[in-house]
Amino acid sequence: MGRGVPELVLELNGRTWTLDPSRSYNVGRDPQGDMVLDDARVSWRHATVRWAGHSWIIEDQGSTNGTYVQGRRIHQMEIGPGTSVHLGNATDGPRVTLSAGAQAADAFGAQAAQAARAPQQQPAQGWQAPPAHQPPGHHQPPAQQGWQAPPQDQQQPYVPPQQAQQAQQAQQPPQAQQPSQAVPPQQARQSPQAGAPAHGDRSPTTFHRLDSGRVMRIGRALENELVVSDLQVSRHHAEFRATPDGRFEIHDLGSHNGTYINGQPVPKSGKAPVGPNDIIGVGHSTFRLVGDRLEEFVDTGEVSFSARHLTVTVDGGKQILKDVSFGVPEKSLVAVIGPSGSGKSTLLKALTGYRPANQGDVLYDNRNLYKHFAELRQRIGLVPQDDILHKELTVEKALRYAAKLRFPGDTADAERKARIDEVLHELKLHVHKDKKVTSLSGGQRKRVSVALELLTKPSLIFLDEPTSGLDPGMDRDVMQLLRGLADDGRTVLVVTHSVAELALCDKLLVMAPGGGVAYFGPPEEALNFFQYDSWADVFSAFENYRDYDWMGRWRGSPHYQMYAADIDSVAPQSVDVQVPSARIHKSQSWGSQLWTLMRRYVSVLASDRGFLGLMVILPAVLGVVSMLIPSDYGLGYGPINKIGGRPNRDASTIMLILAVGMCFSGAANSVRELIKERVIYERERATGLSRSAYLMSKVIVLGVVTAFQGVIIATIGFWTRNLPSEGLILARSPQIEMALAIIALGFTSMMFGLVISSLVKTAEKTMPLLVMFAIVQVVFTGVLFQLFDTPGVAQFAWLMPSRWAVAAMGTTADMNTLLPWEPGTPDPLWKHQTGVYVMDMIILIGLGVALAFVVARLLRRHEPEVMRK
Repeated sequence: MGRGVPELVLELNGRTWTLDPSRSYNVGRDPQGDMVLDDARVSWRHATVRWAGHSWIIEDQGSTNGTYVQGRRIHQMEIGPGTSVHLGNATDGPRVTLSAGAQAADAFGAQAAQAARAPQQQPAQGWQAPPAHQPPGHHQPPAQQGWQAPPQDQQQPYVPPQQAQQAQQAQQPPQAQQPSQAVPPQQARQSPQAGAPAHGDRSPTTFHRLDSGRVMRIGRALENELVVSDLQVSRHHAEFRATPDGRFEIHDLGSHNGTYINGQPVPKSGKAPVGPNDIIGVGHSTFRLVGDRLEEFVDTGEVSFSARHLTVTVDGGKQILKDVSFGVPEKSLVAVIGPSGSGKSTLLKALTGYRPANQGDVLYDNRNLYKHFAELRQRIGLVPQDDILHKELTVEKALRYAAKLRFPGDTADAERKARIDEVLHELKLHVHKDKKVTSLSGGQRKRVSVALELLTKPSLIFLDEPTSGLDPGMDRDVMQLLRGLADDGRTVLVVTHSVAELALCDKLLVMAPGGGVAYFGPPEEALNFFQYDSWADVFSAFENYRDYDWMGRWRGSPHYQMYAADIDSVAPQSVDVQVPSARIHKSQSWGSQLWTLMRRYVSVLASDRGFLGLMVILPAVLGVVSMLIPSDYGLGYGPINKIGGRPNRDASTIMLILAVGMCFSGAANSVRELIKERVIYERERATGLSRSAYLMSKVIVLGVVTAFQGVIIATIGFWTRNLPSEGLILARSPQIEMALAIIALGFTSMMFGLVISSLVKTAEKTMPLLVMFAIVQVVFTGVLFQLFDTPGVAQFAWLMPSRWAVAAMGTTADMNTLLPWEPGTPDPLWKHQTGVYVMDMIILIGLGVALAFVVARLLRRHEPEVMRK
């Protein structure tokens, strides 16, 4: 022992150690540890005992079941002779006892033991009964009414928590008002992350020895040295290589879902050095280098998940989520309920990383979800309130396309089919696999949405209002499904308004108005905690007393000490988090994603007979309407006069009708496409979907449909008309030149429709904007009045696709002759010249391309916030 260091003897499991202050001692199940315990309640690396320079301390290493002193869970505290510590269980877990050695025991041991007991002896303060239920019409705050708690035999007048706490402190003796702490405040607020392994405290699934000079390849194929049976992993995913100086590197082999080191992606086909504290992520597995061996941890669902001090602030400084902390047990079902405006949806977005909290942390397996979102997103499933699948497809086909998008490109069809069949049987959907999703009941459709998420075997599943709109029987079926998912080894968190089946849950989180926690614990104890007979009474109290400090009441209650105090006492790892945008690896190449998306979109359109019929009927009707315009000369010249041809004003009317009809038809094709798939896009984007591939699939498929409609309109519109004798580019086919202008107009109008679809929040708002767009095109065609020489109006007309389309047709038909304006002032965009026609067409198509970039930019608003760059 060093001079001045008190000698300490530790006894554990019948063995004793005289502690050396020059080193630390690891306690746990790890055979390589200093003090090895073969007890399932003890974590692999459970705790560390060391000399801190001024005292001996024991530090919990983020264990699952905890470290306890006198029944109180601790993270780090000073110890000395007389201290007794339990591992894994507060009462009967393996006990560590400490005593003085040959030197005289100093007074510190007794002081430490007394400090550890002090918090247990002090009752929880500040808990008060809630306001009792009152008849309708009583809406005054409880503090103004002196309410009473009905369940008590001897009812006490209601006292606000702050006043009650002050009264208790005034009645306590001086030493009770300042209880001694077993842990110094700065130590008690330390996160268990300090010194804790990033993967949690789970035992390694297996070990692999790394030899110097040897290359260890990781992948799904059997020829790899390290085979990972995970469809998220490529056949040849990555490899460990030794460097000449004895260190190791991880090399990505062009994997589809990426290789990650400490949550950050290794460049595709790139490399990164690996240190002893680095965590390498490959699919659902993580690896850690310990000496010359590689420890593998497979995420099978036995992981911890907790929220710590989550706060969300919106514009204006208003907090819509306030200091929310709770821990979710492994393999459990947790329900979140609360009145409207209590922050349930905000909490769900914060927990999933879609909208990170401004303050606080979300820890998945002891890892910060926000900072490691790119990797951990693969292990989290999310089922939004709206269905995340195309209802026009059959169940099997919808899952097949989803699997094609989410699994690596080198996954064989047989592998994907086997996984789909496995999920269908697990959720009892195999009897419905050939049915269209739209023909299923509400509960069955929700099962299909869950099945889609289960394809990638997530360990943690979130569901937002899965029973919304379902009858009580379906409500029970869905909740029983979720109960089964939890029992099968997954952690499930469900946000719901239904309270009928809460008994199926392991834990219940009740949110209060304003975004605070009003209760967290077993559901069977919740009503007793609120001291009401029904949830209707609880929600009425929330509504009638929105200013009441429900969060303060919860934190002053014994339930808080039992179920949340140990999580809430840990300071967040970061404040005012500035989360870097997540660089998401794509599961497939861009071209492969595009091809899959196009095939799926074609399948969706082909299964919608109403759309197919409208696709043909609408342009045909618009073309026929143009034929009703009487014209002796069509789009050509009349009899010879002094200028070579008689004015033909009917030609301009025909062009206007055809152009406006094509504008309406093209925009109508696309105006609903993005808004109706918004939830699907948001979820698929989080799983690695390429934004540009998604947009391009819409542009190509809708472009072909629109071009087909343009051919119909042009054919009918030009069929019985007299046309110019020759074209500018195609001398013998002026009708083709004019038809190309119609098709290009349809394409650009289609892009305008996509802009509208990406701007609106509901599908109902698209129709008024579509009509407005078509009417505006009528005005700016340039044939109703002379606008080319009107400053401001002429320039604004350049943004209108109908202006350029009519101009292109006008150059072929020589509109300056057919529709002469004032003498000597021809429209420059109608000049009968090849260069003018080419210019009009290039600008028309260029306008459509520019709108594509606008749509791509607007799509960012519908992506998880953590991914926006």
